[in-house]
Amino acid sequence: MGDDAKPDADSLQVLRDLANRLRIHSIRATCASNSGHPTSCCSAAEIMSVLFFHAMRYKPAHPEHPDNDRFILSKGHAAPVLYAAWAEVGDISESDLLNLRKIHCDLEGHPTPRLSFVDVATGSLGQGLGAACGMAYTGLHFDKASYRVFCLLGDGESSEGSVWEALAFASYHNLDNLVAVFDVNRLGQSGATPLEHCTDLYQKRCEAFGWNTYVVDGHDVEALCQAFRQAAQVKNKPTAIIAKTFKGRGIPNVEDAENWHGKPMPKEREDAIIKLIESQIQTKKNLIPKPPVEDSPQISIKNIKMASLPDYKVGDKLATQKACDLALSKLGHANKRVIVLDSDTKSSTFSEIFKKEHHDRVIECLITEQNMVSVALGCATRGRTIAFVGTFATFLTRAFDQIRMGAISQTNINLIGSHCGVSAGEDGPSQLALEDLAMFRSIPNCTVFYPSDAISTEHAVYLAANTKGMCFIRTNPTETAVIYSPQENFEIGQAKVIRHSVNDKVTVIGAGVTLHEALAAAADLSEQDISIRVIDPFTIKPLDAATIISNVKATGGRVITVEEHYREGGIGEAVCAALSGEPDILVHQLAVSGAPQSGKPSELLDMFGISARHIIEAVKYTILN
Repeated sequence: MGDDAKPDADSLQVLRDLANRLRIHSIRATCASNSGHPTSCCSAAEIMSVLFFHAMRYKPAHPEHPDNDRFILSKGHAAPVLYAAWAEVGDISESDLLNLRKIHCDLEGHPTPRLSFVDVATGSLGQGLGAACGMAYTGLHFDKASYRVFCLLGDGESSEGSVWEALAFASYHNLDNLVAVFDVNRLGQSGATPLEHCTDLYQKRCEAFGWNTYVVDGHDVEALCQAFRQAAQVKNKPTAIIAKTFKGRGIPNVEDAENWHGKPMPKEREDAIIKLIESQIQTKKNLIPKPPVEDSPQISIKNIKMASLPDYKVGDKLATQKACDLALSKLGHANKRVIVLDSDTKSSTFSEIFKKEHHDRVIECLITEQNMVSVALGCATRGRTIAFVGTFATFLTRAFDQIRMGAISQTNINLIGSHCGVSAGEDGPSQLALEDLAMFRSIPNCTVFYPSDAISTEHAVYLAANTKGMCFIRTNPTETAVIYSPQENFEIGQAKVIRHSVNDKVTVIGAGVTLHEALAAAADLSEQDISIRVIDPFTIKPLDAATIISNVKATGGRVITVEEHYREGGIGEAVCAALSGEPDILVHQLAVSGAPQSGKPSELLDMFGISARHIIEAVKYTILN
């Protein structure tokens, strides 16, 4: 029985029995942990049974195999039913299920990639479909393979705008290898969902977004089999299956009742409920999932090397924003799995250069930053691509939750933020990123690059492509001079001392535009016989604490940080943290205070006290005090 074949009567009964076994596993696991969402699991039991034992093609012994069909449980709170499915497949023992949510067990309250069969973490609702879009896009356009992608969503989470962003994306890109299943069980966390059981409205909405759509009884395995079979035949459109279900299906006095969300069954009722469900099981048979079509290309995304050194000379002027795209284009020639995701900002962020040279590797996500990050997570799963996401850094703040979930997903995506700092200029405060360092510094296992010229920018791009975990590269549209030679070597967590002498009185730390302001201040001060040391941190996380500490001590414990960022969470606070255990050190922070306004870059730098003139004043004040 393949996913294109109609199941016989015996197989249909096995699918019904499997659904009830999934219910029993879910109830037992949540009772054992005394927490969880058994009612959300019960509504999805038939859907999961048909998916895992009829519709999906995969190798149970190799959950991460590149040719396997993909599955994302967007309604991550129903994790026990996913674990139950893998217990029936044989990847998890039934005893493991009883350790649900315990500290020593990988079966967490919501799925994470600590488990080999989980590609992306879910649980923050509304994000699974976006990641599924990324997987489907990769399968269709990069792998050109037969694997398909299935995503199970809750009806409550479909209120999230990110879901509708993903629906629009999938239709726009004709992702006919993607199937979204809406588990319409009528009830949310605290009451009924807005549309309750009005499946015709879900259908109309999905169809309006350009999806092929079926409405089915979500507890009828035969109807589900038929819907998945029909979906496999559709071309040029993604498919949505609107499955009408009942929360807590099969549990007396709980089915379709309010106030049972996130509550395990009472201990005293557990045995009776399980016996009732067991009485409906007619067979002890199982179904073996069909193997996938093995046609994904073999690829390698490790140890990527640039073909040549950076092609810039000291003194050349180029914005780090443009240098970043030139470096990406160069990296694209080094590995064909380098891709760029754009949010309709190519003309401003210079990713149009990459598109000109690698047009088939740019994914246009339009103005949907939340979905763009989720799509990137999906593209990067199973090591299929090296994904770079580019947009104005300030717009990434609206995708902070997706970024946070990316860290939990152990993703390797790279985010490039442009228009950082007040020197981005006349566009005004809505366009200027001044909180991005704080945001990305707070993300676990995230490397934060802050290059200051074209040479260091190219190295940041190259290093990000080869670095495990999430990376953020901060760029700016202001042209600045190249200060490093093409032969300069850069490493993550290694700062550059770019101006120093034995007579230095103060250490000044800047990055990007403010590093150049610091160098201008140093040149002016030298004419007044005041010598200062200037450090380029290169990465703000990890910060090169050893280099900073040794140089600050060499300049009498005096250090000034200067940055195009709010004081909170930026370079100054990172340096203060690095120096917190050192005695007799004075840190003077120059940073942006208050919301900026439109103006010329030089005017704004001066207005907010981070220009060369203000650095000179700060140096003199620090020396005197």
